[in-house]
Amino acid sequence: MIKYQHILVVVDPVAEVQPALHRAVSVAALEDDAAITLFLPIYDFSYEMTSMLSSEERDEMREGVVQGREEWLKTLLDPYKDSKIRFNLKVVWHSRPFEAIIQQVQDGGHDLVVKSTHKHALIQSFIFTPTDWHLLRKCPCPVLLVKERDWPMGGKVLAAVNCCSDDPAQEALNNKIIGESAEVARLLSSELHLVNAYPVTPVNMALELPDFDPHAYNAAVRKHHERALYEYAVRFDLESRALHLQEGLAEEVIPACAGDIDASLVILGSVGRTGLSAALLGNTAEHVIDKLDCDVLVLRPDA
Repeated sequence: MIKYQHILVVVDPVAEVQPALHRAVSVAALEDDAAITLFLPIYDFSYEMTSMLSSEERDEMREGVVQGREEWLKTLLDPYKDSKIRFNLKVVWHSRPFEAIIQQVQDGGHDLVVKSTHKHALIQSFIFTPTDWHLLRKCPCPVLLVKERDWPMGGKVLAAVNCCSDDPAQEALNNKIIGESAEVARLLSSELHLVNAYPVTPVNMALELPDFDPHAYNAAVRKHHERALYEYAVRFDLESRALHLQEGLAEEVIPACAGDIDASLVILGSVGRTGLSAALLGNTAEHVIDKLDCDVLVLRPDA
């Protein structure tokens, strides 16, 4: 049974409203003795370049900025004064926000990171690596990326799985995704659905192999995925109407399915690809997020 009891909320320093905090409070309310840490990494390069000041004076200036932001964080908690949730505040001076967040996750033993997310232009998603993407690839605990849509009780939770791989690690990740999705759906009194995308028949095979039958190949691939998806449904006691199998790319199929069933939360896995392959190929989770109008909970493999 999942327990999100040590939640880290990454505060947006320029936003008037903090949807991540609101969502974290909703999650914490489902647990007993939950704690939320409001975390804000800040940095201003101009403070490092003030050569007229001594190092002690620069430290004092930075400390003054940190204290001022801590006071601002306290004002964000005013609507939750009567809550039984334990709140903590932490502001750190750090030039790389994602590193500060991951370090706090490790030091504080957090089991969930909640962060609001915004749409990125296509060119930004392809070339740059914003904090969101770094967290998806490297954060050791689940990451909940929040948009501005509420979670209605009795809504739908959509778990995205990959049934096309015989890799034991992928099967373990599928089991983790479905297991945690089932628990989240139970806590929210929601209906759990599964979605799986299977690949389109390669055009080059039909052109290069004269005896190749694309229709038979497509039918065989679909049947393989149907069988695998059905096995997960039996294992987790899901009805057939909650299964969604569609041909196409996962980054197209998952958002389309979420829209069709009006999902309030999508849960998927991230393999955490890094390096040049990440810059060129990206990650399914990253491609999906900008196309969804609902929240996304991203899980990493246990390993």
